[in-house]
Amino acid sequence: MAGSQPSAQDLNSLNYAVLDPYNGTIETGGNSLTQDLNVFYESGDIAWIITSTALVLLMIPGVGFFYSGLARRKSALSLIWLSIMATGVISFQWFFWGYSLSFSHTAGKYIGNLDNIGFRNVLAQPSVGSPKIPDLLYAVYQGMFAAITVALAVGAVAERGRMLPCIIFMWTWSTLIYDPIACWTWNPNGWANKLGGLDFAGGTPVHIASGSAALAYSLMLGKRRGHGTHELNYRPHNVTHIVIGTVFLWVGWFGFNAGSAGSASLRAVMAAVVTNLAASTGGVTWCVLDYRLEKKWSAVGFCSGVVAGLVAITPGSGYVPAWAAVVFGVVGATACNYGTKLKFIFGIDDSLDIFAVHAIGGMVGNLLCGAFAANYIAHLDGYTVIPGGWITGNWIQMAYQVADSASGFVYSFCGSCIILFLINLIPGCHLRASEEAEVLGMDDAEIGEFAYDYVELSRDVINNTIDSDSKSGYSQDRESPVDMEPKSYPSQSV
Repeated sequence: MAGSQPSAQDLNSLNYAVLDPYNGTIETGGNSLTQDLNVFYESGDIAWIITSTALVLLMIPGVGFFYSGLARRKSALSLIWLSIMATGVISFQWFFWGYSLSFSHTAGKYIGNLDNIGFRNVLAQPSVGSPKIPDLLYAVYQGMFAAITVALAVGAVAERGRMLPCIIFMWTWSTLIYDPIACWTWNPNGWANKLGGLDFAGGTPVHIASGSAALAYSLMLGKRRGHGTHELNYRPHNVTHIVIGTVFLWVGWFGFNAGSAGSASLRAVMAAVVTNLAASTGGVTWCVLDYRLEKKWSAVGFCSGVVAGLVAITPGSGYVPAWAAVVFGVVGATACNYGTKLKFIFGIDDSLDIFAVHAIGGMVGNLLCGAFAANYIAHLDGYTVIPGGWITGNWIQMAYQVADSASGFVYSFCGSCIILFLINLIPGCHLRASEEAEVLGMDDAEIGEFAYDYVELSRDVINNTIDSDSKSGYSQDRESPVDMEPKSYPSQSV
């Protein structure tokens, strides 16, 4: 009837599942034979984090394609191989003891224990990362973080590092470096977490840790053959690979940042908004900065800026308002762009600029998070309470961010140098490939397969020609497949 008030809805008549508050007392969260353990969690939260897990997995081959395009073609496949191998090695390491060392419920200030070794008792208890999802889901989601962090770091072996010692490094580094940093950053018992450091999705555990490890690996390996001369071509060999890798990363980063909300909440939505905005402004900024030098609108520059913006916004994505993402993108891309010059100052052959983009970008993101973190953004999930950063008058927050960033960098860099030094002492595990293998290319020397068919094709042509010449009674020197690489021209920093 017109003007009448609508009658109250009888909730009991609706077909919906009632969410029960968690009341378990055993480590697994309950007995699945006698009770429905799903009633403690929203199906939408679980669905979103499962989707986010797949999105982060997509980022790992994205890293491989991005790195592959930046390298020379004779070592292109080796970098894709390293990224997918990191997934395999670290997925098992994470299952075996990585998750327990990082996120056990009774962890210490610096590292967890082995209560959950082999995912023991990892099931339906609310996770330490979010009360909205169970341990098992949080474990598989965070396992992708561990894998992509290692994939980012081992790109430093580009064009001169051997595969076997790199695999040993993956397992060892993740156990001794990544797991402790993840514990002290994200585990409620960790010292940085207790101190009040803010790192939403991995400014220190993922980016600063991987960037400083890559710097250490580059330093321990030494410079590539021909570094600093016309023999070494700095230009990327396949810009299409770089663009494809960037697209994979950009899409996957929505799961990386928005998934770190631990629920399908407004906080996750805000994290997605600032992620895309920082990536966009970062790409435009880097492209403009490169244009001032070359007067060319570089596709590689745009892609590099996108990644720099994504790295910078990572630690603050669940803490800062939308307008702050523009600052993260512009400042992050600018700092990383100029950071690529540091390798020339210090004489370290960081061939893919991993330190410049990830370590510097992570540091910038951590510091900007200390400035722009807002308590009302963090509370969009309905339960997180923080004092905020400078914009809410919490001036001490910047000191916490500096402490977390500096400790992560020092621990990862020094620890990585020690690990690499010891691996190099193991018989048969020397880090550096031989000069002959380096000339041949890592694809041929270490894998025996290639990203392109030009190597096999050129071999067939050369072998057939040599056989023909031999039958006719003469032979002559010809170019090897390696020498058929395009001739080098003045170097350009990516």
